[in-house]
Amino acid sequence: MKALLQAIWLTYLEIAPYLFIGLAFAGLLHMVFKRDFIAKHLGKNDIWSVIKAALLGVPMPLCSCGVIPTALHLRREKASEGATLSFLISTPQTGVDSILATYGMMGPIFAIFRPIAAFITGLAGGVLANLIHKDEPISEEEPPSGSSCAIPADPPKSLGKKLVNASRYAFVEFLDDISLHLLIGIVLAGIISFAVPEGFFVKYGGNGILGMGIMILFGLPLYVCATGSIPIAVSLMMKGISPGAAFVFLVVGPATNVATITLIAKVMGKRIIAIYLSVIVVFALLGGFALNAIYGALNVDIVKDHLHSSTGMSPLMIALTLLFSLAFIFSLYRRIKGKFSGSLSLQQTLEAVPADTASTIYTIEGMTCNHCVMNATSAIQDVPGVESVIISLHEKKAVVRGKHDAEKIKYAIQQVGYNIAD
Repeated sequence: MKALLQAIWLTYLEIAPYLFIGLAFAGLLHMVFKRDFIAKHLGKNDIWSVIKAALLGVPMPLCSCGVIPTALHLRREKASEGATLSFLISTPQTGVDSILATYGMMGPIFAIFRPIAAFITGLAGGVLANLIHKDEPISEEEPPSGSSCAIPADPPKSLGKKLVNASRYAFVEFLDDISLHLLIGIVLAGIISFAVPEGFFVKYGGNGILGMGIMILFGLPLYVCATGSIPIAVSLMMKGISPGAAFVFLVVGPATNVATITLIAKVMGKRIIAIYLSVIVVFALLGGFALNAIYGALNVDIVKDHLHSSTGMSPLMIALTLLFSLAFIFSLYRRIKGKFSGSLSLQQTLEAVPADTASTIYTIEGMTCNHCVMNATSAIQDVPGVESVIISLHEKKAVVRGKHDAEKIKYAIQQVGYNIAD
């Protein structure tokens, strides 16, 4: 048990300081790149929109479920089908946080190759979507009379408030989305390091096409964020999986999961989901072979030259690790507390509502993260008559106060990619 805990702890120490730096950059990106800014640059049905969508998607700190509402907003704002798919493919594979964490744990070659491959994959998916199908506007229901479902413009804020909001996004909202998955990834990495014998995957074909195929089968249905997948990939490489096979896992794990596949099929159709999955799998394999060839040509042994090359931690890295640890502990506390106090919170909300104030509980299908909660909350708050809304992610329920039209609530939720259960 001591050896297992030590393996988990060493994995955590490797990734923690880079995660703090990555989250700080994620907050700054969130402050600069708003959804309307992205939509403004992706409105034309041409190759440049697809290229810009892939470029914007690579550094964006969005998980595979959190990217869906943003992608749907792009379509509502007349982004082409190809540009939307390009953004959908490139965004969840990487983010500024995962790029820096990849550099810290896997070295510069992997850290450079990963975002370039995400861009190429997104570009290929977008171009293919535009070639196969003449783009048409996304189907929309006629809004109920009097409905106002546009995303409200942010009021002007001072630089100080913007930085506070950026910090809150990075170290509370975004970290809360990935903290449990990150913890699971670190623990799994420790277990693999402890339990799997050295060279195990070499013995069973882990350094060839068989290993890549196993990673596809393992990663397709699994939900693991772009950052949480890194420790697992590192541990697999230390046990004999080739860098190319590890890369395949880093692509299909974050970019695909059952919930995301279902939602994309529902929002954009079965043809798009077929392109989405095909492009991801094909380019993951091509990228895996390319990465193996690069390491071979450069005569670099990633396990020997980087994964086993720990040289201790500088005072700065220790400070960053401590700061990240504080944020990480509080995030895990909020996530765990939310799972056990969700029912109580909703009940207390109902009890606090005055008797003469209308209040309704809605069950919202499709929410999986804090990005989902933010999008659903924003949509409901914009409905006329709504005074306040509190959403429990754990229970998938929203308590809406005020005299409002339920059909307008339903329409607003559908506009951001979710459903109100009957």
